Amino acid sequence: CPFTWIPETGWKDLQMLKTLDGKLASICEDIKGSGEEWREWYDDETPEAKEMPNGYTDKIDVFKQVLLIRCLRPDRMITATKMMISAKLGDYYVQPPSLVYDKIFEKSNEKMPIVFILSPGADPQSDVAKLGDVLGFTGTKFKFVSLGQGMGGIAQQSIETGYQRGHWVMLQNCHLLASWLKTLEKILEGMHKPHKDFRLWLTTMPTSSFPMGILQRSLKVVTEPPEGLKLNIKQSYAKIADADLDGCDHQAFRPLMYVLGFFHAIVQDRRKFGRIGWNVAYDFNESDFKVSAKLLQLYLQKSYDKKEILPWETLRYLIGEAMYGGRVTDNYDRRILNTYLEEYMGDFLFDENVHFFFSQSGHDYD
Repeated sequence: CPFTWIPETGWKDLQMLKTLDGKLASICEDIKGSGEEWREWYDDETPEAKEMPNGYTDKIDVFKQVLLIRCLRPDRMITATKMMISAKLGDYYVQPPSLVYDKIFEKSNEKMPIVFILSPGADPQSDVAKLGDVLGFTGTKFKFVSLGQGMGGIAQQSIETGYQRGHWVMLQNCHLLASWLKTLEKILEGMHKPHKDFRLWLTTMPTSSFPMGILQRSLKVVTEPPEGLKLNIKQSYAKIADADLDGCDHQAFRPLMYVLGFFHAIVQDRRKFGRIGWNVAYDFNESDFKVSAKLLQLYLQKSYDKKEILPWETLRYLIGEAMYGGRVTDNYDRRILNTYLEEYMGDFLFDENVHFFFSQSGHDYD
């Protein structure tokens, strides 16, 4: 291997790669001859988005570029593969699909549990409850049980009542009571002729202790977190109805809903940076956003009715310390949360003389 910065396995892979295509036949010699340029490309944070030295970006197709990245920077493979799919097929194929709960319900039946395999921050309860409202499964007809120590008996009773009377039952956080799931499997096997309206909804984080028997007979739904600010904000806004936005007379309400959506996207997206993003991984989710939106509506309507100034300090405290901050255990993480809110919430948002920007780094928000 000519350079210490090239991994040994990577150099061996390059020896094989140059035999696959004539355009790559001289790749090893080119790297030896232009070591500094390749080192600069190698050290870049996002080499897949940069021009390759020696004209390889134009010389080889996007698939061969991914193979080259696989040899030198295997840590960038996922991003490079997404870029290739996006270039060949379009962005649609690399964006996680939005879950349509009506269609999930249509595919299910009374003998088939619906298992949500959760990603951090995902919480399908409110969406399933909305679907229940539409289809008439509310109140006693929809039973929620959050599993934990000692909740197995209550869950079993809810299922038995549900399948006889045609209710919906949702068992949340099945991974927290993995020891009871074998009992659940036996209950499902013993169910004969359940009511046609009965549905069993299960939520679980990925776990090896989940019984294969339940998975094989169930409809499995994977909730993928949206990637990037754009998709995060789109997902938040997809769950806001026009009636929600019209629910407050204050002219600042709609702009502040966007600010809250942007803030929610930021705190979610920081997770992908690991310890650089948050010292502790937090499951900020849709309920944080919804309750914060309700607080905004409440306080802005009150200010509008009494013709008072906006209580910025109160809003920042309730959102940053109580709602989102209620999950935060690290002092430095709490400081980050509050710094964002200091930057995003204040009278400066509506200053006509100085335009407000979320960021002026590489993007024009005008």
